[in-house]
Amino acid sequence: MKYRKLSGSDLQVSALCLGTMTFGEQNSEQDAHAQLDLAVAHGVNFIDTAEMYPVAPRAETQGRTESYIGSWLKRQPRDQLIIASKIAGPSRGFSWIRNGPHINREHINAAIDASLKRLQTDYIDLYQIHWPDRYVPMFGATSYDAAQEHETTPVAEQLLALSELVKAGKIRHIGLSNETPWGVGEFVRCAEQLGLPKIVSIQNAYHLMNRTFESGLAEVCHHSDVGLLAYSPLAFGHLSGKYLADPKAHGRITLFPGFGQRYNKPNVPAASAAYVRIAQDAGISPAQMALAYARTRRFTASVILGATTLAQLTENLGSIDVTLSADVIGQIEAIHQRYPNPAP
Repeated sequence: MKYRKLSGSDLQVSALCLGTMTFGEQNSEQDAHAQLDLAVAHGVNFIDTAEMYPVAPRAETQGRTESYIGSWLKRQPRDQLIIASKIAGPSRGFSWIRNGPHINREHINAAIDASLKRLQTDYIDLYQIHWPDRYVPMFGATSYDAAQEHETTPVAEQLLALSELVKAGKIRHIGLSNETPWGVGEFVRCAEQLGLPKIVSIQNAYHLMNRTFESGLAEVCHHSDVGLLAYSPLAFGHLSGKYLADPKAHGRITLFPGFGQRYNKPNVPAASAAYVRIAQDAGISPAQMALAYARTRRFTASVILGATTLAQLTENLGSIDVTLSADVIGQIEAIHQRYPNPAP
């Protein structure tokens, strides 16, 4: 395993992070513990979760993922693991989370205490805002519409409340997720202006069919020293090639069709087929090629893996040893020029 220092933090995170959103829906507690054991055995020290998980989100299962991790974590050497979790914001309408989640002091305190209880730990290493408290276009929407602005907690207030948790020892570092260049810049500006802890990471989608991070976000994160935690590196399984072989293959796309709408766009099948063909011609697993590409970008701190079986997880973990040739990189760039960001 390879390890990297996470931006302005003291965290040395594994270049591959175990994502856990399947725990409690597609995976049982026993499955979850087996995945955690396997990942750690391969050198993974970084585990990402959220109060919202598992997916697809619903009231009956909310928080179950953290509970499954907690029943495993209590038997582990806590100081050797980096646990990341996330607080839900209001924009997706999950009324069952704190009777309608917000990112203000009251909700932040309630959310962190509930997560700590479920995780059976007294601190979280990286606490992230799952998506902005304010309106932003996301999860397949690409155009900003000022008419959709709503009342929101100012960034300075959010940051102040999170800084209080840092002082209390409940969290070590702060991160963002599903953010925009403006949001990253505003959190950095407020931290500098008010003398508060700076964000150290941003967790956004990044994969061969969604490289939108490479424009505005890559620039602001470079100058602000904020590392990318790349999620969905396999584009919900499309980059593994399994849906090319069988459009009804078992996976989140077929189990929860409303959850992956960004992959229902016209050029996704053609682009995924082209990327899979590059891997196959090079004698590389398509999944491993996609993961290796995301991992080796200059701005990537860690790539978040997700799996429902140990076989999938083993294959994904094996991507750490894959080196992409200049020829393969060149072919990938050619496909990107032909099909730029078909699933943003």
